[in-house]
Amino acid sequence: MASNASSPPVIGITTYLEQTKFGLWDTQAAVLARGYLDGVVNGGGVPVLLPPAGAVSADLLSRVDGLIVAGGADIDPVHYGAQRAPETGPARPDRDHSEHVLIEAALANGVPLLAVCRGMQLLNVVLGGTLHQHTPDVVATDDHLPTPGVFGTVSVKVLPDSRLSRIIGSDVDVHCHHHQSVDSLGAGLVSVAWAGDGTVEAVELAEPDFVLGVQWHPEENGADSRLFQALVSAAKENG
Repeated sequence: MASNASSPPVIGITTYLEQTKFGLWDTQAAVLARGYLDGVVNGGGVPVLLPPAGAVSADLLSRVDGLIVAGGADIDPVHYGAQRAPETGPARPDRDHSEHVLIEAALANGVPLLAVCRGMQLLNVVLGGTLHQHTPDVVATDDHLPTPGVFGTVSVKVLPDSRLSRIIGSDVDVHCHHHQSVDSLGAGLVSVAWAGDGTVEAVELAEPDFVLGVQWHPEENGADSRLFQALVSAAKENG
């Protein structure tokens, strides 16, 4: 693994390529919301950015102790055998491919994994699950994405005795920004949290491996780093 027993675990975080303005420049860059970095640091780990560029392979995970698959653009529905709905955003094949490879490698090698929003959806798809392409059509509410660029606050109930409940408890208000959600579950995944309208807000695999997906954005709550701490702790124990 990337760290030893006396050093903080190294946590890889997936990033995305976007046209970005900074200083004098307006260019393609690998970007990531700072909240992910602060969450890992506050959780006791060292963040390392993983861009969807070059030949992404399973070997990359030998250099980190844990993996966060970050939120972002919609997944191409071709990956779960569906026709594209009008509401589904443009395909991002670079991310779909690289993050698929990383998730499969993490699962195969027991690398602790925290999948956030899009990341949770892709985890579900990698394991053979499907997605609702436009959740408001299913639940008749825009609570999960009230306005583009604005997080909605959603109350979530967590399954008792789940890994997630031991981390954050049974009831929590979370920051959501998603218009897609889990439909059928992938192989081995268990739903462990739900919004009041029934939307699946978290999934996990059976222990002992740490594999947890949350539909919300924990990086948006700087005062609560429990999910990041749990990932870092699992990465340390795994090492």
